[in-house]
Amino acid sequence: MERKYWVSAVVVVTGAALAASFLWAPQPPLPSGPLATPLGWRAQVALLGGDGIVGSSQGAPAQTRFSDPWGVAISGGVLFVADAGDNNRIVYRAVDGRFHVLAGGREGFADGSGQAAAFNTPSGIAADAQGNLYVADTGNHAIRKVTPQGQVSTVAGNGRPGFADGNGAQAQFNGPMGVAVGSEGRLYVADTWNDRIRVIETDGRVWTLAGGERPGWADGPAAQARFDTPTDVAVDAHGNVWVADLQNNALRTITPMGEVNTRMGGGDSERVLWGPMTLALTHDDVVYVGERLSGRVLQVSPAGHVVAVAGNDAERFARPAGVAVAADGSLVVTDADAHRVHHLQQLPVGTVPQLAELGPSSDNPLPRNEGRWPLAPQTGWHEVTGTLGEVRGNFSGESRHHLHSGFDVRGDVGQTVLAIASGKVSSPASTWTLGGQAEGFSLDKLDYIHMKVGRDAANRPLDAARFQLVNDEAGQLDRVRVRRGTRFQPGDALGSINNQAHVHLAVGPSGYERNAVRLGFSNYADHVAPKIDDIALLDSNDQRLRDKVDGRLQVAREGGGLQLVVEAWDQVDNNLPRRRLGLYALGYQILDASGQPLPGYEQPRMNLIFNRMPPQREAVKVAYAADSGITVHGSSSTRFRYVLTNTVRDGQLATGLLQPSELLPGDYTIRITAKDFSGNEAVAGRELAMVVR
Repeated sequence: MERKYWVSAVVVVTGAALAASFLWAPQPPLPSGPLATPLGWRAQVALLGGDGIVGSSQGAPAQTRFSDPWGVAISGGVLFVADAGDNNRIVYRAVDGRFHVLAGGREGFADGSGQAAAFNTPSGIAADAQGNLYVADTGNHAIRKVTPQGQVSTVAGNGRPGFADGNGAQAQFNGPMGVAVGSEGRLYVADTWNDRIRVIETDGRVWTLAGGERPGWADGPAAQARFDTPTDVAVDAHGNVWVADLQNNALRTITPMGEVNTRMGGGDSERVLWGPMTLALTHDDVVYVGERLSGRVLQVSPAGHVVAVAGNDAERFARPAGVAVAADGSLVVTDADAHRVHHLQQLPVGTVPQLAELGPSSDNPLPRNEGRWPLAPQTGWHEVTGTLGEVRGNFSGESRHHLHSGFDVRGDVGQTVLAIASGKVSSPASTWTLGGQAEGFSLDKLDYIHMKVGRDAANRPLDAARFQLVNDEAGQLDRVRVRRGTRFQPGDALGSINNQAHVHLAVGPSGYERNAVRLGFSNYADHVAPKIDDIALLDSNDQRLRDKVDGRLQVAREGGGLQLVVEAWDQVDNNLPRRRLGLYALGYQILDASGQPLPGYEQPRMNLIFNRMPPQREAVKVAYAADSGITVHGSSSTRFRYVLTNTVRDGQLATGLLQPSELLPGDYTIRITAKDFSGNEAVAGRELAMVVR
């Protein structure tokens, strides 16, 4: 069966220039060359492949599953995708719309034909005029070539990380992630963890175009310039090399004369770009950028105007890793953390885009931790100090700054943090905030936060082979790096707990975090029912209604909409008595004087369910009323005042009000449903009697 795919590859790829495009309808020839790229457009996002669940199948778009779809290229109307993760393969989308494997399919370093070849975390890809693909084989520290027939060879690099110029296997790279083809067949490489841009001549000679031995930000002549984790490159019609300079949050260019300039971002100015990770150029110097931190796809005009064509707010991508411009000006984007490939087409002005399938599926398998905790003993018991969706403040007096994105496990300062499941580093910037309270490390679908990454309590390295400690020019520790493609096994040491005295576990990419309680932890149990301390109705000025008649709260029928606010909290077995945790789900019903639910309230309206994080920053103030959080300096308890008339669930949010005008005069009861993840439900204090007049 697979042999048929190799034959198909020969026929499809070599004949693609003569075939009608299978992605975009053929356009009539243009009398005066290509049209100017439209500026400021907004995209309709459509799905080309993947259902949001990690896998290794191929075939029809809905049946194809990817592990870590990254680089994308279009050659002769055929779409190619580098699928890393556990798949380590190059796939293409054929004339019939189905995906097929061109080469690879196992992790390793081997040349050969089709499945005989092996890759290790292929990232960026680019095509030359003859239809050959060039692959930045990140985990093999090499640049590979794949012919239209699926024959794989190594252009440069020898499988070992390092830095050396030279011919072919004499040259060394350090986790290269981006590759581009110049007009004369010369290759340009984003040598990511060497912080350099390299060149491979057509005769195989490798030399350094720009960058230095340490990460930094400096323009100027090539040898004096500095980059910080460059992840992608592209060459424009003028011979300029464009660089996605990830950690500098900048777009850089290198002129044919070797001069490096910052085109956008970088430095101490107000941030415009949020982790530019991939880029693509049009014929008329418009740049498209995929951002790691925001999940947006941006258009940057030659004049420097920036517009998000897709990915704003709740419609963000999980991690746009590759972008390519099609012949008709539309875009193809790979969303690595969502295991999907998308097509972005221009919408007519004034048209509202239809809701697209974005992000990883809620059915995506969770990491297989088999009950392990991130601390020793991994199959023992540990105290839980925080759950998904809890209100969190900052250090500047704001008690409702953000929603808690994970699951907190108490530990001692300096205690070793351990991997709970096997995983492969997928992010090009997998560590952050060195020395800060939120220092952390991303391993596959799991983030481990509040630790000294890769270091023990005395800042000594735990594993120099996997954790690279980078010093600045003064010899001080500047950062800890872990290359994309690095593997870890359960129980491997990841770092040591910092002064926050707990480990924070988050599951899933930012904006799509899932409730880590679902992982299941040995000896974790929750038989404690949530407690309701208060139920209140607030008017449009956030003032509490207090007037009562015969013990019932008096509500004016024409007094305007009201917020329903419930103060509640939870605990789990064996936790400290003072340890208050947030709830999993809350809702309400309205009952008539006889205790029967009103029409539309037969079942509780469960507006708050913390099953997945919404991406919007304002979500915390949608879910929680004022005076939530730790509102008194030195307090050891958090107040959870939930706004049940608002909606925060399934990654979505909306505001709402209880409308007394919709009720006839008379007696009513508001009944609260408040549950924890284990299904325990509050019993006492769950009803508020009111009279509408």
